Amino acid sequence: MFLTGQQLMEVFHKAKKNRFGIIASNVVFDTQIRAIIQGYNSAGSDGLMQMSSGAVKYAAGESQDMQVGARLISTMIKTFAAQFPKSGIGLHLDHATPNYFDFIVFCIENNLVTSVMIDASQEKLAENIRVTQEVVKVAHKHGILVEGEIGHIKGTEDEIVSDTELYTHPEEALEFVQKTNVDLFAASVGTNHGVSKGENIVLRLDLIKEIDDLLIKHKVERGLVLHGASGLTDEQLTQAIKNGVVKINKDTHYQIDMAEEIQAYWEKEKYAIVCPPDMDPKDYMPNKSKFDPRKWLIKGEKRMQEAVEEFCLVSGSAKNSILL
Repeated sequence: MFLTGQQLMEVFHKAKKNRFGIIASNVVFDTQIRAIIQGYNSAGSDGLMQMSSGAVKYAAGESQDMQVGARLISTMIKTFAAQFPKSGIGLHLDHATPNYFDFIVFCIENNLVTSVMIDASQEKLAENIRVTQEVVKVAHKHGILVEGEIGHIKGTEDEIVSDTELYTHPEEALEFVQKTNVDLFAASVGTNHGVSKGENIVLRLDLIKEIDDLLIKHKVERGLVLHGASGLTDEQLTQAIKNGVVKINKDTHYQIDMAEEIQAYWEKEKYAIVCPPDMDPKDYMPNKSKFDPRKWLIKGEKRMQEAVEEFCLVSGSAKNSILL
């Protein structure tokens, strides 16, 4: 079922109390939506779907009308999630920068999302706080959760590009949370957006714990968010959760899984649409039983579903839905 903001907060409170993590999965189209929601349901886990500004533009087609794209993605998720009453699914607007402020408000006021992220991390701290406060004011009025961020996460994630990495200072994290009252806080602790391998990442697990401890000490405890988590090892992921992380963003991993599975299919079945070199083209007929999109897209879907189920086991959210 589709979660309200209040229910999603309950999910994160349970995750923080019991030290497990919720997998947040970026999606663009129906193939991903089916696979990932079914994966959460199979694992008995709650989950969070995420749409970015680039995703909603893509979903809208040539018009790139963000409002149309957001409505389409939200409707697909809500409709499909309604089939699964024992798995809570939320929708998060991911990495919305200040230039998309009006779009953030549109998503909130039209009840398209459960939570939003205002990413003003490229701004100076004071401006980041000011913009985030404005989003929190609108979102909380409608029962929507807000995620904020300080620091730069290296790499590329949709429209967010950073060539540098800037670790979050714990004292600034405290000031940010106290002044903005965000519900979730994303810290830059060494992960990378895009393709990376965990063993090559200098992940500051100690910094995650330092920030968490400081927020708890000042009675403003929040769930921490880990961006750029697709390349992390299981050990890095579980330790981050122990240190206070409750939301783990996944995107690139699914893209790789889907591409690998579909590529393998077409390497095996390429003559379903291409005439073999030893055959006269006049005698060749394409094989509809092989090139029908439902035959090869399902390969990618199954692989993504299996990935979600495994993520939920590693993060500890499996069989921990608030609806069970």
